[in-house]
Amino acid sequence: MTGFNLRVEMMQHLPHLRAFARTLTGNRERADDLVQDTIIRALNAEQQFVAGTNLKAWLMTILRNHYINGLRRLRFEGDSIDNVPDSVLATPAGQDGTIDLQDVNAALMKMSPEHREVLILISATGLSYEETAEICGCAIGTVKSRLNRARLELKKLVEA
Repeated sequence: MTGFNLRVEMMQHLPHLRAFARTLTGNRERADDLVQDTIIRALNAEQQFVAGTNLKAWLMTILRNHYINGLRRLRFEGDSIDNVPDSVLATPAGQDGTIDLQDVNAALMKMSPEHREVLILISATGLSYEETAEICGCAIGTVKSRLNRARLELKKLVEA
C-alpha cells in the first residue's frame, strides 16, 4: 500500500472514528479533537502500518489509546467545566414514552466505559469480536461478555 493510498483509506474511516470518539467523550468538540489527533498520530506512524492488516482496527486502537492517555493526564491535572460531557448536564424532559437519540446518547454515557466501548465498536462501527478484542486488549470471550452486559445495561437505562 503506498502512502497516498493509505491516507485516502484513512479518510474513509473518519465517520466511524468520529462516532467512536463521540461516544467516548460525550462531547462533539472533544471528539473532533480526538479524531484529529488520531489522524495526526496515524500519519506520523504511517510506516508502522502493515499492509493487508485491518486499517480501521489500527485507527480505532490509536484513538482509544490516545483517549485513555488523556484520561490519565486529567486525573492529575483536573478538568474544566467546559470539558464536562453534555450528557451530564441537565436536559429538559421529553415526551413520555418517546425515546430519541438524545435519550440513547445519555444512556450510553451512563454506561460503564468498558461496556459502552464494546457496544459501539461492534454495533455502531461494525467491527468483529476479534478486532474489538485486539483494540481493547482483552480476550474474545471478554468482549462477548461485555457486549451482552452492555446490551442489558443499555436496555435498562433507556427503559428507566
